[in-house]
Amino acid sequence: MTSAPDVLHTPLRVGALDLPNRVLMAPLTRMRATPPGDVPNDLMVEYYVQRAGAGLIVSEGTQISPEGKGYMDTPGIHSAEQVAGWRRVTDAVHAAGGRIAAQLWHVGRVSHESFHGGEPTVSASALPYRNRTTVRGEDGTPQRVNCPTPRALRADELPRLVDDYRAATRNAREAGFDAVEIHAAHGYLLHQFMSAESNHRDDEHGGSLENRARLLLEVVDAVIGEWDAAHVGVRISPKGTFNGLDDTEGGEMGLYVAARLASRDLAFLHLSEPDWAGGPSLDESFRRELREAFPGVIVGAGGYSAEKGETLIAAGLVDAVAFGRPFIANPDLPLRLAEGLPLNEPVPATFYGGGAEGYTDYPAHSA
Repeated sequence: MTSAPDVLHTPLRVGALDLPNRVLMAPLTRMRATPPGDVPNDLMVEYYVQRAGAGLIVSEGTQISPEGKGYMDTPGIHSAEQVAGWRRVTDAVHAAGGRIAAQLWHVGRVSHESFHGGEPTVSASALPYRNRTTVRGEDGTPQRVNCPTPRALRADELPRLVDDYRAATRNAREAGFDAVEIHAAHGYLLHQFMSAESNHRDDEHGGSLENRARLLLEVVDAVIGEWDAAHVGVRISPKGTFNGLDDTEGGEMGLYVAARLASRDLAFLHLSEPDWAGGPSLDESFRRELREAFPGVIVGAGGYSAEKGETLIAAGLVDAVAFGRPFIANPDLPLRLAEGLPLNEPVPATFYGGGAEGYTDYPAHSA
């Protein structure tokens, strides 16, 4: 990865926020919150402050409710203790000159009954599927286990679910976040409703493309109502294959949703591209259709190099790039890209769970 300072290091207005550069930090599950309450802690404060040079940090997925949890030691934003923990993170990031958005997360069926007192996980439909999640093993370390068949959420439960997103947005504001991002990608709950593969409902939230997008748009409208459109983004992964959901036929849904979000004047659309997880690369035709559907800020993510980001920004097909693994290993990534400095290599064995090793001990270049 080499430098592309002329493009990636120019300012960008994103909704209500002025970003100093277009090198964003992608949401990255790291499983370091403090159990049993899934509370952000001192180690997380240090981790995010180290990366405050990003144009915008999008936090790791933070579950909107106990029902929304799917992995061990992931933080929530539904309790007073969690809000207070996140407030310490955001205050520290702001003191370091950074900006941070909360990613609002409900995993749906990507979960395990052990997180829910033995109760079934939930999804759009009660369909068996193949996927795994991470629980705490008997020795306290992360252990991969199969996800069970979920139960279908009842129609009368969906207003409560929308309210959970509304409450999470209110909590994010109280916690000092600069914006929120609704996670509607990667095979999690909102994506499960959007995809015809995982949604076999016969009510107003299933069947047609418009019906399958209905829950996401209800959530978006609730979140906007709790804050405003200028502080709200949405992450989607059209054509993606992830978490047991093969959505390679999801291009039409992606374009439909993009147009509906554009009509709401949303702050940004975060496009997680499928090739990083083994899916097909997005072709230029789809990118141009997406740009036509959503003329606002598009953030590209998924195995980007600086050169790819520079090319797509120059072509007007994205406006910023969210980097994931490069930010894990390089807390000063914007500086390194601007000056063409070498990058630290990430260590996958320490991505999930544990302590400071592989989390806050990657050196900045000046060190």
